[in-house]
Amino acid sequence: MVLTKLNDLVEIAKNKKKVKIAVAAAEDKNVLEAVKNAYEKELIEPILIGNKEKILEISKNINFDIKNDSIIDECNPILSSKKAVELIKNKKADVLMKGLVQTADFLREVLHNETGIRKNGVLSHIGIFETPFYHKLIGVTDAALNIAPNIKEKIEIIKNGVELFNKLDYKLPKIAIIGAVEVVNPKMQTTIDAAMLTMMNKRNQIKNCIIDGPLALDNAVSKEAAAHKGIASEVAGDTDLIVAPYIEVGNVLYKSMNFIGGAKVAAVLMGAKVPIVLTSRADSEESKFYSIALASAMD
Repeated sequence: MVLTKLNDLVEIAKNKKKVKIAVAAAEDKNVLEAVKNAYEKELIEPILIGNKEKILEISKNINFDIKNDSIIDECNPILSSKKAVELIKNKKADVLMKGLVQTADFLREVLHNETGIRKNGVLSHIGIFETPFYHKLIGVTDAALNIAPNIKEKIEIIKNGVELFNKLDYKLPKIAIIGAVEVVNPKMQTTIDAAMLTMMNKRNQIKNCIIDGPLALDNAVSKEAAAHKGIASEVAGDTDLIVAPYIEVGNVLYKSMNFIGGAKVAAVLMGAKVPIVLTSRADSEESKFYSIALASAMD
């Protein structure tokens, strides 16, 4: 299965049961517009935790006919996050979303040792892009959380990405470990890490995917560039997920595609017990909606 448009995620989600999404500090216009869109397309059943008066006021202004019993009144954003996480932990909701609360405060509740919902590995951010310059949807990780991941953390980041694509019915997603060059250079640790990850995949230590690296960005996404450099690879030119060596690379690539590359994006955090929709204030309502659709499609 190959997805080419973000609307494909919407169609997948439509064909599954509605997910219950717990939105922490939901008193945010852009967030509520995205939730409204997903609700009207019958992808979700929202549970809105936050300042009830403000939620109702915003909902009225955007013509969102939200049920009164879908709102849990909690004016403190941190307590709102705690209650949203508790709903996930108690299996009363399927997807978690951040609203008008500081990311650090929100993630502190997600990662809490006793009451949080992290699995055994690391949390990582994955953006899924629809771009006019590539033949299918392509992912980028990690652009937001892991600053300079070591080899163990990179394995967990890859596993999170593989889980996402497997849940979208990709049997063997193609994963490119990118860097500045496509050859192993002993002076560049990222190329050594990439070679190790590739070999671990070949030896079945990292499963359910095909990994190649190091690959420079051009040969990760262009068969012509790969052929010009004599690279024979199942991944080169047909990558599903780009794994950046550290956060600056991932973040700049993510924002370049989003703001000057003409791409649309959906994004989630993986590594918790459920997908987490954690969007930036700079993200459009459309991006927030597609992020909800992505999380819903994985259920």
